[in-house]
Amino acid sequence: MAVNIDKELCTGCGACVESCPTEALSIVDDIAVCDEDACVDCGVCIPECPTEAITE
Repeated sequence: MAVNIDKELCTGCGACVESCPTEALSIVDDIAVCDEDACVDCGVCIPECPTEAITE
Protein backbone atom coordinates (compact mmCIF):
# COMPACT_ATOMS: atom_id res chain seq x y z
CA MET A 1 0.00 0.00 0.00
CA ALA A 2 1.30 3.45 -0.84
CA VAL A 3 0.72 6.78 0.87
CA ASN A 4 -2.07 9.05 -0.34
CA ILE A 5 -1.34 12.56 -1.52
CA ASP A 6 -4.10 15.17 -1.47
CA LYS A 7 -3.45 17.17 -4.65
CA GLU A 8 -5.54 20.06 -3.33
CA LEU A 9 -3.29 20.46 -0.27
CA CYS A 10 0.09 19.69 -1.86
CA THR A 11 2.19 22.76 -2.68
CA GLY A 12 5.02 20.81 -4.34
CA CYS A 13 7.58 21.97 -1.79
CA GLY A 14 9.58 18.72 -2.05
CA ALA A 15 9.98 18.06 1.68
CA CYS A 16 8.52 14.58 1.24
CA VAL A 17 10.81 13.80 -1.69
CA GLU A 18 13.89 14.60 0.39
CA SER A 19 12.70 12.43 3.29
CA CYS A 20 11.71 9.31 1.33
CA PRO A 21 14.24 6.49 1.93
CA THR A 22 13.08 4.52 -1.13
CA GLU A 23 12.90 7.48 -3.54
CA ALA A 24 9.23 6.67 -4.18
CA LEU A 25 8.18 10.32 -4.21
CA SER A 26 8.79 12.89 -6.90
CA ILE A 27 7.40 16.25 -7.95
CA VAL A 28 5.47 16.30 -11.24
CA ASP A 29 3.80 19.51 -12.42
CA ASP A 30 4.34 21.06 -8.95
CA ILE A 31 2.54 18.22 -7.15
CA ALA A 32 4.02 15.29 -5.21
CA VAL A 33 3.50 11.89 -6.85
CA CYS A 34 4.07 8.50 -5.25
CA ASP A 35 5.44 5.49 -7.14
CA GLU A 36 3.27 2.78 -5.61
CA ASP A 37 5.72 0.03 -6.56
CA ALA A 38 8.61 1.76 -4.75
CA CYS A 39 6.66 2.94 -1.68
CA VAL A 40 7.05 0.67 1.36
CA ASP A 41 4.48 2.64 3.40
CA CYS A 42 7.05 3.51 6.07
CA GLY A 43 5.36 6.85 6.81
CA VAL A 44 8.57 8.88 7.05
CA CYS A 45 7.18 11.47 4.63
CA ILE A 46 3.94 12.08 6.53
CA PRO A 47 5.26 14.32 9.33
CA GLU A 48 7.57 16.10 6.87
CA CYS A 49 4.68 17.55 4.87
CA PRO A 50 4.00 21.12 6.07
CA THR A 51 0.47 21.13 4.60
CA GLU A 52 -0.52 17.65 5.88
CA ALA A 53 -1.24 16.56 2.29
CA ILE A 54 0.14 13.04 2.86
CA THR A 55 -1.78 10.33 4.71
CA GLU A 56 -1.60 6.56 5.00
